[in-house]
Amino acid sequence: MGTTTPPRTLAEALRARGDESLAGLLRARPDLLNPVPNDITQLATRAGTRASVVRALEHLDRFALQTAEALAVAPDPAPYDALLSLLTGDGLDDGEQRDDVGAAVTAALPGALATLREQALVWGEDERLRLVRTARELLAPSPQHPSPTGLGPTVAEATAGMSPGRLQEILVASGLPATHDPVSAVAALAALFTDRTRMAELLDTAPVEALSVLDRLVWGPPYGEVTPNPTPPVKWLRDRGLLLPVSTRTVVLPREAALHLRAGRAHRVPEPVPPVVAAAAERDPQAVDRAAAGQAFTALSTVEELLKLWNGGGPAILRAGGLSVRELKRVAAALEVTEPIAAFWVELAYAAGLLATDGESDERYAPTPAYDEWLDLSAQDRWTHLATAWLPATRVPGLVGGQDAKGRALSALGPELDRSTAPEVRRRVLALFAELPPGTAPDPETLLRRLRWERPLRGSSPSGEGTDLRSRLALWTLNEAELLGITGRGALSSQARALLDEGEDAAGALLAPLLPEPLDHVLLQADLTAVAPGPLERPLAETLSVLADVESKGGATVYRFTPGSVRRALDAGQAAADLHAFLAAHSRTPVPQPLSYLIDDVARRHGHLRIGAASAYVRCDDEAVLNEILADRRSTGLRLRRLAPTVLASQADPGSLLEALRDMGYAPAAESAEGDVLITRAGARRTPPRTPPVPVPEGPPVPGATLLGAAVRAIRAGDTAATVVRKESPEGATGTQASGSLPRTTSAETLATVQAAAMTGTAVWIGYVNAEGSASQRVIAPVRVEGGFVTAYDHTADEVRTFALHRITGVAELAEDGPG
Repeated sequence: MGTTTPPRTLAEALRARGDESLAGLLRARPDLLNPVPNDITQLATRAGTRASVVRALEHLDRFALQTAEALAVAPDPAPYDALLSLLTGDGLDDGEQRDDVGAAVTAALPGALATLREQALVWGEDERLRLVRTARELLAPSPQHPSPTGLGPTVAEATAGMSPGRLQEILVASGLPATHDPVSAVAALAALFTDRTRMAELLDTAPVEALSVLDRLVWGPPYGEVTPNPTPPVKWLRDRGLLLPVSTRTVVLPREAALHLRAGRAHRVPEPVPPVVAAAAERDPQAVDRAAAGQAFTALSTVEELLKLWNGGGPAILRAGGLSVRELKRVAAALEVTEPIAAFWVELAYAAGLLATDGESDERYAPTPAYDEWLDLSAQDRWTHLATAWLPATRVPGLVGGQDAKGRALSALGPELDRSTAPEVRRRVLALFAELPPGTAPDPETLLRRLRWERPLRGSSPSGEGTDLRSRLALWTLNEAELLGITGRGALSSQARALLDEGEDAAGALLAPLLPEPLDHVLLQADLTAVAPGPLERPLAETLSVLADVESKGGATVYRFTPGSVRRALDAGQAAADLHAFLAAHSRTPVPQPLSYLIDDVARRHGHLRIGAASAYVRCDDEAVLNEILADRRSTGLRLRRLAPTVLASQADPGSLLEALRDMGYAPAAESAEGDVLITRAGARRTPPRTPPVPVPEGPPVPGATLLGAAVRAIRAGDTAATVVRKESPEGATGTQASGSLPRTTSAETLATVQAAAMTGTAVWIGYVNAEGSASQRVIAPVRVEGGFVTAYDHTADEVRTFALHRITGVAELAEDGPG
């Protein structure tokens, strides 16, 4: 194809592109690469399939989509000026504001067309712009699918099948000369509607009520229902072709008439410029960083508390998968948050690989071994681990509590929470945050308006969550970013900017100075409480959480010592002397006497009773204690009987007996079969090693530069093989076949032709069948022929390869302008 010849098809337009332009197409539409097309023609065919075009349209911004919609209702092909006129109007109704919009459209249209051309949705020169047929079918108007522009069919389309007599009546009523040629009649009516002067004169004679009818239809939908006996205004419009029949009860405003009433505009409001994200508040950047750091520390504490709650084994998994509503409520109560926020923390721990299923027959959730490794990290590294797990996660906690398309409830950790668009929305929201000056909190409404402009067709979801899932994802992102400490007081923190731009190390370095230093002490109070004025060092916090119960949390954590909590520490193997020493070493205040008495009193009674397996037994050196238990009515259900003066037997299991006696106010200890006291340390149930859930991809991944380069070379080479000019076979020869089929020659002819090509250094066209039986066409330049093999440069694969002679189906010489 000559450089000055305009392309006649999309394939010719793509063939005329440079390699960088083809790579840009494949980068913008990676679905075209799976698998790599054999040649340009196959690439063009694949680019015009419905699924691929829909995916490409979904990635257009508002103005590029408006440009495509205008081309769908423009003549095919359309000159650039006609397209510009559809977007700006004919200028007859312009005011100052309309002039500003027209200037913005004029400036933005070349960029929008470049985007459409790059994605192979539009092709052709500026004087003959063509929208690909599939996109025109998707965006053009029809009774079943009205055009996004609100325009109806053309006069020619609306009058197709109309009787010549009816066309004559319309011409006469409109003041046009009668003609018996239907084509001329349609053309005359269309010319009337596109003539500004004559159309204005016609509408000047219209009843006021008729103009009101047109006003209701002009911006769409253009279809209306009529009765068998229409009102005079509707009859006036129908007689003059301003309303054309679609069926016996439906009429439509033809496109040419609607464009006249719209002053030539395809859209009521063109949007060539993206909406500006406005600032809701401007704050001190340092205050933002401190607030975000405080929330980041709270996030770490919350995740740790959640997994400590399930440290000995978490709740069972629902049969359909996920966490039950009752268990989620328990988590929310334990964390002192709402259920939606509890769902977020549970899903975050799962996405970070800290929580998983244990895989047992009675399957439950439990922390993973990675949780222990996470605990050993510094606070800033633990935060970056959570943040980097949140950014690409496709699971959406905000959906918990809703319903799927089949009306089934969506549960936390359930299988139906993945939404592939979530990571893209999340990163785009944070990118818009980052475009604002430090410390600036964006206005959520303008933020959502900007997102809708960037992806106007991406709002709906096949899962039935509504018509604007993208906006809901953005709002959830705002809330989750604040909970996680990505933002502080509504503005993006410096550490989050560093995480997005420079990586985890830079973010951790900025966050570390803002996090509170762990303390090695508490303040003991006389009311059996201990106050931790800040975060505690891990060994101190772990021991104190066993010895006391958390009473309140906040800037300072309050722990309360109770007989049950002290017994818990003794059950874990601590002695009374150990507890006294621990408190004395870690308290900045003297150990209160009531606390010392509590520890000694519980320790004195701890283990006085021993529980074993008989089914279960109780033994005690003090017969009076056993007599007291037997006399207590609360022990009736245990079905105790005396085996010896110091031993009671029970039909209850040891665990139930142990808990029952503790509820009665005793402090029994469990013992082994050898009579030793069993030490029950805090549970540490872990799942087998687990990998974090893999995000669900949103279509094919964007290919890298290496793959793009190889794909372009393969497509070019395949196109060379498919379009190369071959010499005609001599009459009666067995050589080349019809275009597109493999050449056929005898073994002797194949060997002779290949040997001659190797001697002269010319290229030939061969048909080849590989070991798997796949047939292909190739253009090769033979270098050496020996031992039943041909070593040649393969133009199709762009590399030197070896071919078995017996697998070559045939060979043909190329014309003089073929590759040499």
